[in-house]
Amino acid sequence: MHTAVVVLHVLVSVLLILIVMIQGGENVDITAAFGGVSQAAFGPRGAVTTFAKMTWVLAGIFMVTAVTLAIWATKHSSGSLLDTGPAKSAPAAPAKK
Repeated sequence: MHTAVVVLHVLVSVLLILIVMIQGGENVDITAAFGGVSQAAFGPRGAVTTFAKMTWVLAGIFMVTAVTLAIWATKHSSGSLLDTGPAKSAPAAPAKK
């Protein structure tokens, strides 16, 4: 189960990066291509593109998988590395003559 969540998290991360990189700027839509104002054509907020919706969905999945992995990491951790490291041996006593 842990491996499946890690694979999903990595896949969503890559897709989220690609979707964000593909998207245009603020006023890049069909009316901007013809010199129009997007508020006049689509109302005060403008149209929500498919890429914007995909970004929101992928961001939600990313956050859920990140929190899930963080919770699993705290439940399965064995504490401090200093506590679980190799035991220190007692200093050697000086040799007697």
